[in-house]
Amino acid sequence: MSRVAIVTGGTRGIGAAISEMLKEKGYNVAANYGGNDQKAQEFTERTGIPAYKFDVSDFDACVAGVAKVKADLGHVEIVVNNAGITRDGTLHRMDQSSWQQVINTNLGSCFNMCRATIDDMRANKFGRVVNIGSINGQAGQYGQVNYAAAKSGIHGFTKAMAQEGAGQGITVNAIAPGYIDTDMVAAVPANVLEKIIAGIPVKRLGKASEIARGVCFLAADDAGFVTGSTLSINGGQHMY
Repeated sequence: MSRVAIVTGGTRGIGAAISEMLKEKGYNVAANYGGNDQKAQEFTERTGIPAYKFDVSDFDACVAGVAKVKADLGHVEIVVNNAGITRDGTLHRMDQSSWQQVINTNLGSCFNMCRATIDDMRANKFGRVVNIGSINGQAGQYGQVNYAAAKSGIHGFTKAMAQEGAGQGITVNAIAPGYIDTDMVAAVPANVLEKIIAGIPVKRLGKASEIARGVCFLAADDAGFVTGSTLSINGGQHMY
C-alpha cells in the first residue's frame, strides 16, 4: 500500500511541485491549502490529488485536517511542512500582527502538523518529516525579521525533533531553498530581481521541481540514515 503524505501549502508554487512529484513516485498525496478555493479545485482537477482546506496556523484545525486525511487515505507517514507567508517590513515599521502571522503560519504550523501526526508515526515505527526552511533563515534578509526568524526556527526545530524521532524510525530534515522561480519571486521588481540573480553563482533562479526532488530523496524509505540535516538548494548563493 502506498505511503500517505501531506504537503502543506501543497496546491501552488513549490508545494504543488512537491505534491505532484511525490504522486509520480507512488505516494498517496494529500495537498493542504489555506484560502484559494478556485486554485485548489483547478489543481485537483489537473493532478487528481485531493486538496484539503484548513489553517495550518491553527492547532485544532490541523488535528481535524489530519484526522480527515487519515479517514480518507490512511494514517499519515510523511509530512512536508511547506506552507508559508510573508509580511515584509523593517522592524521599526512592523506591527505585531505582521510578526505573529508569519511566526504562526511558517513556524507554528511545523509544531501543529508534527504534533498531529507524531503518535501514529511512533506507533508504526516509521515517519518522514521534511520542513521547508529558507536561505533567508540561514543568512537573514533586510526587511524580513519575521520571516527570517520563523525560517531559522524551522532549522532548530528540525534538529531537535530529529533527535527525538531517531529511535522510532522517524527522520526529520529541512530543505533551505534559495530564490525559486515562483509567483512570489515573480512579484519582485525587475531591477531587484536582476540584482538577486547576479548574486547567484549559477546565474539563474531555481526551479520548483529542484526542491521537489530534494523532498522525494528525504521522504524515501531508503533515506533512513539521513536525519537532522538541512539540504541547501540555492545555486551556491549561500554556503552554510
